[in-house]
Amino acid sequence: MNRRSRGFGLIELMIALVLSLIVVLGVVQIFIAAKNTYISQSAAAVMQEDARFVLSKMVQELRMVGMFGCLGTITDASTANDFNASQITPIRWDNANRRLTLVTADIGNGGSAPTWTIVSDCRTSATAYTNARLPAAGQLAFPIRRLVYSFSNNQLLLGSGTGNPPTLSVLVDNVRAFDVTFGVAGSATDIAASSYTSNPADPALIRSVRLTLTLFDPRNAVREQTFNVVAALRNRLL
Repeated sequence: MNRRSRGFGLIELMIALVLSLIVVLGVVQIFIAAKNTYISQSAAAVMQEDARFVLSKMVQELRMVGMFGCLGTITDASTANDFNASQITPIRWDNANRRLTLVTADIGNGGSAPTWTIVSDCRTSATAYTNARLPAAGQLAFPIRRLVYSFSNNQLLLGSGTGNPPTLSVLVDNVRAFDVTFGVAGSATDIAASSYTSNPADPALIRSVRLTLTLFDPRNAVREQTFNVVAALRNRLL
């Protein structure tokens, strides 16, 4: 037989198959690595977006804690006379139940219905009413909400109203830990915090709040991430 008309031998065919298999396996490994990288980056991005949403919302609300309009003396005309107690302690942390309560001025029209509304002429009178209330001529209305954040079963929950606690809805899932510590001033005249504690003896001395939120990916595509932010109580720094 002419040498030029001979086909592939068995050894040559086996070598070709092995080389093809190596190339295919290399391509598959590259594809799997790229897919795993995409999945982990997407999971990390979701966690960061969840943390950004939750913490930015809470920071806005913390900055407005205890802001009750333009006058310091407010007449409580609420239905259950429950405004005064919340006015005295507008921020509380229940460490046993992992629950943060804020009484804060409404930060926008996208929030829930106000728990109270303070109507004031900013000169001689200010009155707190239950729910929403329109001001009369020459008056201003300040919507006030009582918000409750609660951590339970790997979920951060949020509710508003005077219930103890109010009806709670899921704000974010896949929460490993939620912690709150308070920057406390040394005296009532100090505007800056001198130490941080998880259980302040006097809520009136709170000047700032540190929030710590740890999120995890349920598919374990990426490691847990912990996010920290500090918010100053604006009305106590003036």
